[in-house]
Amino acid sequence: MIFAGITKSSLLDYPGNISIVLYTPGCNYDCFYCHNRELIEDLTEKISIEDIMDLLNKRIGLIDSVVISGGEPTLHFDLIPFLKKVKSMGYLTKLDTNGSNPEVIKNCIEEDVVDYYAVDYKAPASRYKEIVRSNADAEVVLETINLLIENSKTFEVRTTVIPQLSINDLIQMAKELPKLPRYVLNPYRTPVNYLPKDEELVKTPPYSESEIAEMASIIKLYQTNVILPF
Repeated sequence: MIFAGITKSSLLDYPGNISIVLYTPGCNYDCFYCHNRELIEDLTEKISIEDIMDLLNKRIGLIDSVVISGGEPTLHFDLIPFLKKVKSMGYLTKLDTNGSNPEVIKNCIEEDVVDYYAVDYKAPASRYKEIVRSNADAEVVLETINLLIENSKTFEVRTTVIPQLSINDLIQMAKELPKLPRYVLNPYRTPVNYLPKDEELVKTPPYSESEIAEMASIIKLYQTNVILPF
């Protein structure tokens, strides 16, 4: 397993738990607002698996969970063996994913290696390729989400409320999604690193927290379990 970043202690990434967050390089999406662009382009220095395991061994009993984020972790062939090893150490596990690889998620479910999933739903289906800028398919992401529901897994879906999404977009997304146990609307923050061609997009003024809260009150008509992280 290859990692290119680490947060040694987080109270935010796994609800109710203290986590170590490990970031995998590489992604099959190219969202203009990505906060981990250096991971998309695989420009970061790699962290040896020996250093990762040494840290995990030292933190047993001090940290509750290990979060695998990215980049897109499901692109890595040895994700499941690594998760098995982490669980054998007594940690809870969480997987952050863009939902583009339902077959990998199916395998994770069958092997019972993930305790909590977080899936990003980026845009209305009709705008998915525009926002994600790849061959992304919202239907594939919805397949991943439905797999988690059908198998009674613990998960949340997340949407970053970028300024390019209107309330009508958010309503359409809420209608497209199945009934969710937890739907997190995250505020948009300007990324530090972005492509020069995207400067106008990334510097569009964001919605305020009060505006997002107002949007959430409308979205709750379609998704009752909306969460605001502020």
